[in-house]
Amino acid sequence: MPLLASLQVGTIFIIIVLVALPLGAIVFAMGAGNALQKIGKGQFALEQDFPQSSQGPVHAVSAEVREEEIRQMIQARSDRGVAKGRPALDVEAEVDKLLASESGAAGLGGDRALREEIRQLVVARNERRQRQGKEPLDVEREIERQLRELENLGQ
Repeated sequence: MPLLASLQVGTIFIIIVLVALPLGAIVFAMGAGNALQKIGKGQFALEQDFPQSSQGPVHAVSAEVREEEIRQMIQARSDRGVAKGRPALDVEAEVDKLLASESGAAGLGGDRALREEIRQLVVARNERRQRQGKEPLDVEREIERQLRELENLGQ
């Protein structure tokens, strides 16, 4: 009696699996190459450095338009509060308070936690740039640049 005829079906399946799995793993590893190393890379990856633009915000608005938009938002908040039974807000006082706190404050540069977080990001970016063979950024100048960009986002 031949050997295959004397083996049961379950035993044949086990032998096929034990031979096919390592063979399939070897073929997969050879075919995949370094595809796993490329995951998360490419033009949409966050590891890429963003182009640095000194043009400022794309859609700059005048101070009058900005003040009017702030006034409209506060008026809408006041109207929602009145609809819920709360007293109406003094819109002009709220607008003046917001504009005074915005112009009188030292800006985002006075926020130590934000400055430290930006410092950590710049240091991490410098490490990536050095791995890529690029020149590292000046940490303090880059922190100031990013703070200026953040302050100009709403204008």
